[in-house]
Amino acid sequence: MLWVDILLLLALIVVLSFGWVLIRGAPYLPTLRKQIKCAFELADLKPGATIIELGSGDGRVLIAAAKAGLKAVGYELNPLLFIYSRIRTRRFGKQIKVIFGDFWLASWPRADAIYVFQLSRLMDRVERKIRQEGLENVIVISFAFKFKNLDPIKQKDGVYLYRLPK
Repeated sequence: MLWVDILLLLALIVVLSFGWVLIRGAPYLPTLRKQIKCAFELADLKPGATIIELGSGDGRVLIAAAKAGLKAVGYELNPLLFIYSRIRTRRFGKQIKVIFGDFWLASWPRADAIYVFQLSRLMDRVERKIRQEGLENVIVISFAFKFKNLDPIKQKDGVYLYRLPK
């Protein structure tokens, strides 16, 4: 019976970790390699630039950023994904910082670009948060979802590139 209890507890932890995040944002869906490559090609960021990822999931975008010579900061609210991405990204040392917490409530660092894979219903809120953080004129890379009031300056394969006007 102990094994059943342990399995039920583990299942509950997984359900809660992935489920409660839906209240604050989007569900975990990893960005595909093709779209990650496309995002970095469109953004054309120079080595040493800093990118913030809003909801960094398993860390794959952060790792791609580090491999491109960028500094990367990811916010992740799911404790299981946070631990997993910290393990996956530790080999990059201080080049990648994964923060456990709600990016809506955090003060963001200065950045050259922001990567977002949120839901349509949250994109206006993302724009407001970027402006609240004083990051106007930042490059915003959005996978799959567009800002309602902004036109992308580039787009390819479901990836949209924006520069927020002041």
